[in-house]
Amino acid sequence: MLYSENAKKTRALSAGLYTLFLVLLVVTTFWPDQVDDVSVPLMLAVKLLPLLPFAGVVFRGHNRGYIWMSFVLIFYFTQAVVSAWLSEGAPMPVVMAVLSGSLFTVAMVHLKVNRP
Repeated sequence: MLYSENAKKTRALSAGLYTLFLVLLVVTTFWPDQVDDVSVPLMLAVKLLPLLPFAGVVFRGHNRGYIWMSFVLIFYFTQAVVSAWLSEGAPMPVVMAVLSGSLFTVAMVHLKVNRP
Protein backbone atom coordinates (compact mmCIF):
# COMPACT_ATOMS: atom_id res chain seq x y z
CA MET A 1 0.00 0.00 0.00
CA LEU A 2 1.30 3.43 -0.92
CA TYR A 3 0.68 6.20 1.60
CA SER A 4 1.92 9.32 -0.21
CA GLU A 5 2.59 10.80 -3.62
CA ASN A 6 6.35 10.60 -2.99
CA ALA A 7 5.97 6.89 -2.28
CA LYS A 8 4.57 6.42 -5.78
CA LYS A 9 7.64 8.13 -7.23
CA THR A 10 10.11 6.10 -5.17
CA ARG A 11 8.24 2.89 -6.02
CA ALA A 12 8.46 3.68 -9.72
CA LEU A 13 12.17 4.53 -9.44
CA SER A 14 12.91 1.37 -7.47
CA ALA A 15 10.95 -0.72 -9.98
CA GLY A 16 13.04 0.73 -12.81
CA LEU A 17 16.30 0.15 -10.96
CA TYR A 18 15.19 -3.37 -10.00
CA THR A 19 14.41 -4.22 -13.63
CA LEU A 20 17.69 -2.74 -14.84
CA PHE A 21 19.58 -4.68 -12.16
CA LEU A 22 18.00 -7.98 -13.26
CA VAL A 23 18.78 -7.22 -16.91
CA LEU A 24 22.40 -6.42 -16.04
CA LEU A 25 22.70 -9.69 -14.11
CA VAL A 26 21.60 -11.56 -17.22
CA VAL A 27 23.90 -9.53 -19.47
CA THR A 28 26.94 -10.14 -17.26
CA THR A 29 26.34 -13.86 -17.60
CA PHE A 30 27.12 -13.70 -21.31
CA TRP A 31 29.27 -10.58 -21.67
CA PRO A 32 32.20 -9.83 -21.72
CA ASP A 33 33.19 -13.52 -21.53
CA GLN A 34 31.00 -16.52 -20.99
CA VAL A 35 32.54 -18.99 -18.54
CA ASP A 36 33.35 -22.30 -20.18
CA ASP A 37 32.27 -25.66 -18.74
CA VAL A 38 29.55 -24.08 -16.59
CA SER A 39 25.84 -24.51 -17.07
CA VAL A 40 24.27 -21.22 -18.16
CA PRO A 41 20.86 -22.03 -16.62
CA LEU A 42 22.60 -22.81 -13.33
CA MET A 43 24.50 -19.51 -13.43
CA LEU A 44 21.31 -17.59 -14.17
CA ALA A 45 19.48 -19.41 -11.38
CA VAL A 46 22.19 -18.58 -8.85
CA LYS A 47 22.20 -14.93 -9.92
CA LEU A 48 18.47 -14.36 -10.26
CA LEU A 49 16.62 -16.67 -7.86
CA PRO A 50 17.43 -14.69 -4.70
CA LEU A 51 15.96 -11.51 -6.25
CA LEU A 52 12.99 -12.84 -8.23
CA PRO A 53 10.68 -13.40 -5.22
CA PHE A 54 10.79 -9.63 -4.62
CA ALA A 55 9.35 -8.72 -8.04
CA GLY A 56 5.79 -8.45 -6.76
CA VAL A 57 6.92 -6.57 -3.70
CA VAL A 58 8.83 -3.98 -5.70
CA PHE A 59 6.04 -3.31 -8.17
CA ARG A 60 3.40 -3.05 -5.42
CA GLY A 61 5.53 -1.06 -2.96
CA HIS A 62 5.09 -3.18 0.18
CA ASN A 63 7.33 -2.06 3.02
CA ARG A 64 8.16 -5.42 4.57
CA GLY A 65 9.27 -6.84 1.23
CA TYR A 66 11.50 -3.80 0.63
CA ILE A 67 13.18 -4.45 3.97
CA TRP A 68 13.93 -8.08 3.05
CA MET A 69 15.05 -7.15 -0.45
CA SER A 70 17.50 -4.69 1.07
CA PHE A 71 19.09 -7.49 3.07
CA VAL A 72 19.55 -9.53 -0.11
CA LEU A 73 20.91 -6.52 -2.02
CA ILE A 74 23.74 -6.18 0.48
CA PHE A 75 25.16 -9.49 -0.78
CA TYR A 76 25.00 -8.35 -4.40
CA PHE A 77 26.63 -5.03 -3.50
CA THR A 78 29.43 -6.76 -1.60
CA GLN A 79 30.11 -9.14 -4.49
CA ALA A 80 30.16 -6.26 -7.00
CA VAL A 81 32.55 -4.18 -4.88
CA VAL A 82 34.92 -7.13 -4.42
CA SER A 83 34.80 -7.85 -8.16
CA ALA A 84 35.47 -4.20 -8.97
CA TRP A 85 38.39 -4.13 -6.56
CA LEU A 86 39.93 -7.36 -7.87
CA SER A 87 39.50 -6.33 -11.51
CA GLU A 88 41.07 -2.94 -10.75
CA GLY A 89 38.01 -0.95 -11.75
CA ALA A 90 36.59 -2.88 -14.69
CA PRO A 91 33.46 -1.07 -15.89
CA MET A 92 30.84 -3.80 -15.44
CA PRO A 93 31.53 -4.58 -11.74
CA VAL A 94 31.61 -0.85 -10.99
CA VAL A 95 28.26 -0.38 -12.74
CA MET A 96 26.82 -3.32 -10.80
CA ALA A 97 28.09 -1.87 -7.52
CA VAL A 98 26.62 1.56 -8.28
CA LEU A 99 23.32 0.06 -9.43
CA SER A 100 22.91 -2.23 -6.43
CA GLY A 101 23.86 0.62 -4.09
CA SER A 102 21.37 2.90 -5.82
CA LEU A 103 18.61 0.33 -5.56
CA PHE A 104 19.36 -0.14 -1.87
CA THR A 105 19.30 3.62 -1.29
CA VAL A 106 16.05 4.13 -3.18
CA ALA A 107 14.50 1.24 -1.25
CA MET A 108 15.47 2.91 2.03
CA VAL A 109 14.06 6.24 0.85
CA HIS A 110 10.86 4.47 -0.17
CA LEU A 111 10.57 3.01 3.31
CA LYS A 112 11.05 6.49 4.79
CA VAL A 113 8.38 8.20 2.67
CA ASN A 114 5.91 5.28 2.76
CA ARG A 115 5.40 5.09 6.49
CA PRO A 116 1.81 4.50 7.58
